[in-house]
Amino acid sequence: MMNSNKALAVVVRLVMTLLPLWSQVAPVRAGDAANPVARHTSVTFTLRSGIAEGRMVFLGVGGDIDGKVNPPLVLHQGERAQINIINGEGAEHDIVVDLYGVRSNRVVGKGASATISFIADKIGVFAYYCAVPGHREAGMQGVMRVEPGPRRGAAPLATEISRDPADLPPPVHAGTPRIVRVNLTTIEVKGQLDEKTTYQFWTFGGKVPGPFIRARLGDTLEIHLKNDPASILAHSVDFHGAIGPGGGSQFTQALPGEEKVFNFKAVVPGLFVYHCATPSIAQHISNGMYGLLLVEPEGGLPEVDREFYVMQGELYTTKPFGSQGEQEMNYEKLISEAPDYFLFNGAVAFAREHPLRARLGETIRIFFGVGGPNFPSAFHIVGEMFDRVRKGGGAPLADEQTVSIAPGDAATFELKTRGVGHYSLVDHALSRIEKGLEGVLIVDGPRDAGLMHAGPVKR
Repeated sequence: MMNSNKALAVVVRLVMTLLPLWSQVAPVRAGDAANPVARHTSVTFTLRSGIAEGRMVFLGVGGDIDGKVNPPLVLHQGERAQINIINGEGAEHDIVVDLYGVRSNRVVGKGASATISFIADKIGVFAYYCAVPGHREAGMQGVMRVEPGPRRGAAPLATEISRDPADLPPPVHAGTPRIVRVNLTTIEVKGQLDEKTTYQFWTFGGKVPGPFIRARLGDTLEIHLKNDPASILAHSVDFHGAIGPGGGSQFTQALPGEEKVFNFKAVVPGLFVYHCATPSIAQHISNGMYGLLLVEPEGGLPEVDREFYVMQGELYTTKPFGSQGEQEMNYEKLISEAPDYFLFNGAVAFAREHPLRARLGETIRIFFGVGGPNFPSAFHIVGEMFDRVRKGGGAPLADEQTVSIAPGDAATFELKTRGVGHYSLVDHALSRIEKGLEGVLIVDGPRDAGLMHAGPVKR
């Protein structure tokens, strides 16, 4: 018989996914979490164009985003968004919000401004960027996140550690080999695992998975690994894309507060896992310490409309799946390979909180990896097929339905969206859905009844 806590958790997740959400509450300003927000309440963000970290960027102005580079803009379903753009340095700029079809007027000259406004009626993660040619590639892009339901007064139980699948850098332009500096900070943080469940994650940069790292064949990567002073344990990093014993882990064993540096040359193209390699290695990986490195080939990857970043992992906990409150690591379950949770990007609520979104007819690319530490994934999208799958440096596979990815391995999946609707991302070891493992790809556009419909063929 299914454990009662587990059964309740499954029912709650199903209800939260399917039940329409509405509210009648008082308006607030963006970032004011102490009060609820009414449907169609205006929430305003202001961005100023500028230069930071050697690139063109948007800079937040005021409130929680003040001074932040390309700040994430967080809205809730039904809110009216107003985004102001101010020209901060004189070059021509505008702002576009992907998949919402809104674009500002061009602002020309220092101090010029423009505004866009729209209803946040689509849930998910969306790009905002400057559409002036070359500006997005130069760094003027960020993400807007629309969360389901109204803004709530209750504070979250813990830090949001699940990485948005749209949070990855753009393709690397061709050119002479570069020195690419990579800054990684290992952070131990109490994070949100499920709606009423927390877990003490160990992370690269406070998110699971760690940051997506992008380089080109022939580049030299200079890795700076800093262990946060508030950490309790030592941490390190092992790059599967580095040639040499230990993948760099022998150079990066860092105690709390320490910083270690090493470098390696990217001599093999492909998509590679990196992870902590401090004993117990399996424990560090399971707790969230993994990410992906892409070494693009000399000619780069074929251009696509959208790219996403997803990794699968496992948690081994003292209480069963669905238990509320704080979960803790169970080391005996870990070494016995008996996980309680299977997760995409560290969260049970990945499908609800982080849907992948695209338009009909677009080509998307999913960089997918398995942190593990123990179980492979049979990656599958229900109702779609992969046009191309690249594993390692070999020739791509064509027209694949389900592809096995070993723990510590990764692959690139590409497909052109052919039908609108919601498509589940799963491991086709389907019992793992009941342990938290499910994502969703939402394709927007006009529906083609000839592709699929209920009932007999119309003659």
